Amino acid sequence: MTIKTKLLATGMFVPENKVTNDDLAKTIDTSDEWIVERTGIKSRHISDPKKAEFPTDMAYKATLQALDKAGLEPNDIDMIIFATVTPDVKIPNSASILQTKLGITNQCACMDIAVACSGFVYGANMANSFIQTGMAKNVLVVGSEMLSTEVDWEDRRICILFGDGCGVGVFGPTPEGESSEVLSSCLGTDGTGRDFFNQYHGGAVSPLTPEIIMKREHFMQMKGTEMFKVATRTLASNAKKVIELAGIKLEDVDWVVPHQANIRIIETTAKLLRVPMDKVIVNIDKYGNTSAATIPMAFHEAIEEGKIKRGDIILMDAFGAGLTHGATLMRF
Repeated sequence: MTIKTKLLATGMFVPENKVTNDDLAKTIDTSDEWIVERTGIKSRHISDPKKAEFPTDMAYKATLQALDKAGLEPNDIDMIIFATVTPDVKIPNSASILQTKLGITNQCACMDIAVACSGFVYGANMANSFIQTGMAKNVLVVGSEMLSTEVDWEDRRICILFGDGCGVGVFGPTPEGESSEVLSSCLGTDGTGRDFFNQYHGGAVSPLTPEIIMKREHFMQMKGTEMFKVATRTLASNAKKVIELAGIKLEDVDWVVPHQANIRIIETTAKLLRVPMDKVIVNIDKYGNTSAATIPMAFHEAIEEGKIKRGDIILMDAFGAGLTHGATLMRF
């Protein structure tokens, strides 16, 4: 008998500190009108290092919400997949740190994945595979980012885009008699586009030096125009692919939950797919781009707002640095 996978529950957390476009305009040459017109972003949340708002701290709080909704205890989790490009520390991985904070004593498998904005979609597909093969029962998938530490706050092209936050999902086997399941999925990467979004310094090839830091070359760099073109084309292609694999029609999809990178990317992708915007979940205006956290955060808010309901067919569609991409179609 084939084991089906259900997204049991979600949770999210964002730092207390809300930074508006007007706040940014006090320190860089920009304006609320300029940012909203080009990105759709009105505000973002930024972690305070003096508070418990590092990536695993945010994940801990979001996970407690999800476990409560799922009716599970921490030790019911037998695998943690932690998607992030901003881990608490390089070693040990963030998943193992989160395991300890949750008080999990069952020595569950813990892994980090660094696929940028595609992180939650990658993690969801991995969770589905582990559950279907019986290697895991309840898998916690985390998307948690503190991108404020990687942004040059003097670069108005970059700093306006990103924020900090966390979204999580707990996946488990679908109970007998229920219809929830992962219908289809696809994952991919085009490594030739690595220069479109990069952060070359700080790794083994180019360790940080005082000179690199003085020149402010250690922050994230992005070629926005190139990313825009590839993102819209790839998001639309992946959406069509998973719909075809599932043997359904685009009209059968109740909600599209895309990566929240830029409202123009979201709107253009919707036009390419001929999906009305009232079927697309958007919250980029409140949080900006939180990388691996955007899709689970948007998913969670849509559930809390009463939009997404059990039985709805949901399309999660993501694209990120690497250039990684992926889509998941599920009946929630």
